[in-house]
Amino acid sequence: MNKITLVLQREYLTRVKKKSFIIMTILGPILFAAMFVVPAWLASMEDDEAKTVAVIDQSGLYQGLLKNTGRISYEYLPVEEETELRHNFAESGYYAYVVISDNLLDHPNAIRLLSDAQITMDVKDYIRNSFKEYLRNEKLKSFKVDHLDDILAEVNSVGIELTTVKLGTDGDEKESSTEVVMIVSILFAFLTYMFVFVYGTQVLRGVMEEKSNRIVEVIISSIKPFQLMMGKILGIALVALTQFLLWVLLTVIILLGVKTVMFPDSQMPTRMDGMETMVAGNDVAAQGLSDNTFDFNKIKEIINSMNPFQTLFFFVLYFIGGYLLYAALFAAVGAAIDNETDSQQFIFPITIPIIIALYVAMAAFRNPHSDLVFWFSMIPLTSPVVMMARIPFEVPLWQILLSLTLLVGGFVFATWFAARIYRTGILMYGKKVDYKELWKWFRQAGK
Repeated sequence: MNKITLVLQREYLTRVKKKSFIIMTILGPILFAAMFVVPAWLASMEDDEAKTVAVIDQSGLYQGLLKNTGRISYEYLPVEEETELRHNFAESGYYAYVVISDNLLDHPNAIRLLSDAQITMDVKDYIRNSFKEYLRNEKLKSFKVDHLDDILAEVNSVGIELTTVKLGTDGDEKESSTEVVMIVSILFAFLTYMFVFVYGTQVLRGVMEEKSNRIVEVIISSIKPFQLMMGKILGIALVALTQFLLWVLLTVIILLGVKTVMFPDSQMPTRMDGMETMVAGNDVAAQGLSDNTFDFNKIKEIINSMNPFQTLFFFVLYFIGGYLLYAALFAAVGAAIDNETDSQQFIFPITIPIIIALYVAMAAFRNPHSDLVFWFSMIPLTSPVVMMARIPFEVPLWQILLSLTLLVGGFVFATWFAARIYRTGILMYGKKVDYKELWKWFRQAGK
């Protein structure tokens, strides 16, 4: 056991001191925090540039339809000025100009928006929505319904806001969110997949590097192959856990710091303020954009309703179990080959289950308790990813415990299987290895 500890310590200290580990430990939280901060920051930016748009109505039906907004003003020009405006647009001072050539009810394509540069979405959408709303009302008026404005106002005022609530065991209520649960589910499933795969392949490369450099010949003279394999697997597992915990801690610190500096009132915008121009003059659409803030305290309450510490605890357990299982298989492959080119034929069968698990996890977002998702959350090769996609959706404890028990059993079997191949393969050089040869080593190790 002491020799395993020495190998573990060497693997851990060597890797955490590498520049790549330090850089990724710092860069990872910044990237994760940026995923939340950058959209909020962009949403808080305003387009303060004043724009003037000319309108030339050849049909004479839409004079004064487009109303000025805070940043966009409209000027109606005589029809005869279009030719001069077209040829001298750069000197006109206009941002763009609209030409309406016919009745839009009969010819919906009889309107064009022209400019010498790419037109922004807020200008285009405001103009389109204004005409669309006007034409819609005109079309309804053609049916000659009495009190049409009152009827439309009453119909358009109908809305619903469905709040999801999670009941506690004593009947107390906590606000929840299906969307937030789904995001958390996706995040944990993907993180499990990423950590298991990335750090599992590090075991393969580490074993293969020592073997190709003949360092392992010196190490094996004073330590058993199984002890070397376990020390390497556990050492890299601690490296992965250290990096993950640092990522969580630093990400929380960065987000709290940004919230304190940029959004001290616990509110942050979620939509571009410029989108107000898209719905100016449209009261119904404007109502949909009236609540354009993101409440940190509300999201915190929703996350607390999912028991985040329990979810994080199970994530660590499933990561450790999944990593140990796959790391043992990767270690066996690393011991069997001399270069990375030969590794592809052996890595592919190992990676198929975890890739399938990621696809099944996608199905778990829609139906986390289906038979397909249930069975894949029990199979050791797929359970680390699939079960982490299910846990935010309130999985029964007996299913989690059964899944963890099977995962531990899978790890023990994979370690026993990998150790028998590792014992022979680690000192085998210059021989092209295939599956038949691996089976031969496995049988010989048992004799």
